[in-house]
Amino acid sequence: MDFTLGEELEAVRDLARQILTDHATLERLRAAEETGVDEPLWKELAAAGLLGVALPESAGGAGLGVSGLAILLEEQGRTVAPVPIWPALVAGLTLAEHGTCPPEIADGTLRYTLALEEFGPHDPSEPRCEAVETDGAWRLTGTKAVVPAASFASKMLVSATTPDGPALFAVDTGASGTTWEQARTTTHDIAGTVTLDGAPAEHLGGAALRTALRLARLALSAVQLGVAEGGLRTTADYLSAREQFGRPLGTFQAVQHQLADSYIEIDALRVCLWHAISLAAAGEDAEQATLVAKWWSDDGGLNVVHRTQHLHGGIGVDVDYPIHRYFLWGKQIAGTLGGASADLALLGAAL
Repeated sequence: MDFTLGEELEAVRDLARQILTDHATLERLRAAEETGVDEPLWKELAAAGLLGVALPESAGGAGLGVSGLAILLEEQGRTVAPVPIWPALVAGLTLAEHGTCPPEIADGTLRYTLALEEFGPHDPSEPRCEAVETDGAWRLTGTKAVVPAASFASKMLVSATTPDGPALFAVDTGASGTTWEQARTTTHDIAGTVTLDGAPAEHLGGAALRTALRLARLALSAVQLGVAEGGLRTTADYLSAREQFGRPLGTFQAVQHQLADSYIEIDALRVCLWHAISLAAAGEDAEQATLVAKWWSDDGGLNVVHRTQHLHGGIGVDVDYPIHRYFLWGKQIAGTLGGASADLALLGAAL
């Protein structure tokens, strides 16, 4: 497999890295942790065309698909910049494939999120939220847990089960029959748990749900790749400068072993992610490859952020030092849409 990026993707990577690095300063990160979202950064990404990089040209985007999304999300993960890119653009790509993607998603003025999770252990592709059609109109009843950036979004894509099987629906976040309870996550996102009681919805179909879940798993894996890389880079810089017994900590063999293990797991995550993306881009079946990438993101990514936190010693738990954010992000991502064990169970069933 050739993982060389073309000129377009390299340009996306460079622009995203410049904007995210400039904005994701310690002061800005602390400020955004109070509000949940860095609104100026969101607007800057929209103005630079990065929110539309994955979306089709017909929707005002650049048409780079999931490859462009992965590049953007990896750069976000490196800086742990608090903007809800992955739920918004996964929703946009799903709408583009199974309906109409409004151009306002690309310019950042129409903000979507995803309501794909529920409380308790279950397969996200088999939601317990129910959808019933009455007089030609669909209505949803049930509870969706920890909807990301709920206070930031005006619309959401919701998974629910119909008499004909699971499907995806579009719902206004402020629609009648919706009740919200704020829920802060470990990443300081102001998420929300929504109770639906006959909320009106637009039916997008069962295939749309499968697309949304596949794209969400790939998107989360891409963010986790960046988080692991950012955490490892921060740790390597710290260990190169911090001395003990007259030597940099990075010269001790036990420390080097943990850094090497982290490097290997990051490389494995990258290979599995881009293998799944290459299959999806070629129009081939990418379901199993996506589950493999998500498992590496949950298991290997969590291993990396654990090690980077540990290698900082006592300063690793000091919230004035940046490394704790990589651990919090890695932990949150590793449990989204089910953890590593859930991924293996789904992969085993698929095989």
